[in-house]
Amino acid sequence: MKALQTATGIVSKYLPIWIVLLSVIAYLAPNFFIPIRSLTGAGLGTIFLLMGLSLSTDKLMAVIKNPKFAFIGVLLKWTMTVGVSIAIAYLFFKDEAEIATGVILAGAVPSGTSANIYTFIAGGEVALSITMATMDTFISPVLTPTLVQVFAGKLIPIAFWPLFLNIIYIVFIPLLAGLFIQWKWTKRVEAIRPYTSVLSQLALFIVILSVISSAQQSLEQNLSVLPLIFAAVFLQVCIPMTGGYFIAKLLKVAEQNARAILFHTGICNTALAATLAMEHVSSLAAVPAVANMVVNLTVGALVASLFENKFKIHEQDSIVISE
Repeated sequence: MKALQTATGIVSKYLPIWIVLLSVIAYLAPNFFIPIRSLTGAGLGTIFLLMGLSLSTDKLMAVIKNPKFAFIGVLLKWTMTVGVSIAIAYLFFKDEAEIATGVILAGAVPSGTSANIYTFIAGGEVALSITMATMDTFISPVLTPTLVQVFAGKLIPIAFWPLFLNIIYIVFIPLLAGLFIQWKWTKRVEAIRPYTSVLSQLALFIVILSVISSAQQSLEQNLSVLPLIFAAVFLQVCIPMTGGYFIAKLLKVAEQNARAILFHTGICNTALAATLAMEHVSSLAAVPAVANMVVNLTVGALVASLFENKFKIHEQDSIVISE
């Protein structure tokens, strides 16, 4: 048991390093991961299943009774984050339709599961983070394909219903299944709940290896434009992250809730975006999502560490500001 806890700590503590290391390995030896390329959807579905299993009913009810902060975070996510993504896509890649579509898609998916992990590390309100992610997941089957159709459809044809159904299968059904399992077999779920975070990270590793190995050829063929893509997605991550935090503070949101909103607005589920791009657009359209995945995980880890070590929340800051 102690060895398992140690391994779990190593995986969680050095998550950004693992992400970069696995990304490099998948890029250098893509053929080695051909057998797991078909597991991308299953890996993402597993992450959402584990999210459903990890929801705390008591804290969830507390957030539901005072949903103002959740609505603020979700509203910022689907306005500011999407708006910044659209602006960056048209500003940087107006003449590169597939790349622009990938940038828009990377900002028009639900928040990333790592947002929950980083919220915990930063001392933020995890229940709020999970609630916002859950709300994202429920509305994304409609919003994601609609936004991509409206704003990227002008650049490249996007089929609405296949994209809609794909999100239903990968996101909506696994999340509901996790909630049902937790309700039906509560005591059994309690035994595995402490490990849902690391299991989600291991599933994420499979997704990363699958996505990057699948997109390796497109990455290699577009090495000349990769610096511009990374610069663009860096802005795509940092602007909403910074804006989400400071707008929340201007709205008198408590510090721990503001930190949850920060990660919610800055970190999107770009593994899902890359999967959708490869299945419904092209492998080239997945490149911005892959780049965003590496950037948001790295920046998120650095910001979470900064909050944890330099800006710990004081007792007076932990009081949730009400109406």
